[in-house]
Amino acid sequence: MTDPRTDLAVAGARLAALGLSPGSSGNLSVRVDDRILITPTGADLAEIDPDGLSVLGLDGAHLDGPRPSKEFPLHSAFYRRDAGTRAVVHLHSRNATAVSCLPPWSRRSAVPPLTPYFVMRVGQTPLVPYAPPGDAGQAEDLARLPFPFRAALLQNHGPVMAGPTMARAVDAAVELEEVSALLLALGERSPRLLTDEEARVLAEKYDAPWGER
Repeated sequence: MTDPRTDLAVAGARLAALGLSPGSSGNLSVRVDDRILITPTGADLAEIDPDGLSVLGLDGAHLDGPRPSKEFPLHSAFYRRDAGTRAVVHLHSRNATAVSCLPPWSRRSAVPPLTPYFVMRVGQTPLVPYAPPGDAGQAEDLARLPFPFRAALLQNHGPVMAGPTMARAVDAAVELEEVSALLLALGERSPRLLTDEEARVLAEKYDAPWGER
């Protein structure tokens, strides 16, 4: 069994190497029993110290370690929303952040079903209305959305993904950045999207959250 602290540090280094975490932006967390281990405020994801993580309760209470990222309410919201969530990744990756500044495709997903891998690995990705970084009210808005999802775009801010493992959350982050790049590259063109039926079949096969527009 791998160590969740090490998994978190390795994931941070991978995301930074891919260019998805500019500067000291972004934050990662893992859930271990009734505790959340999260990157400290101002942490560089390329150089995370596995022994220097902040420790929180599921309610966001700071229990140990350095001061946590101010985005901890988002992480706590995902863990409270779904008991199966074991990792959360929040980034300021360029393309997904650009899409967060555009009108959403639908109420349930800012991003349309452009590729099968988006549906399979990410699923519907709602746009959460703008709030200042770290805003607890925005996290509560996310927690109360009445449909399933494992990823969201924070308006004018960036993506946040949850997963049953850190590896799954990272894969979702990479896939969301890729489909966002494709969407931006298409510009004003009207691309063929997957049909409702095509998306439904993929979602059922890969246990991905997806609903009709």
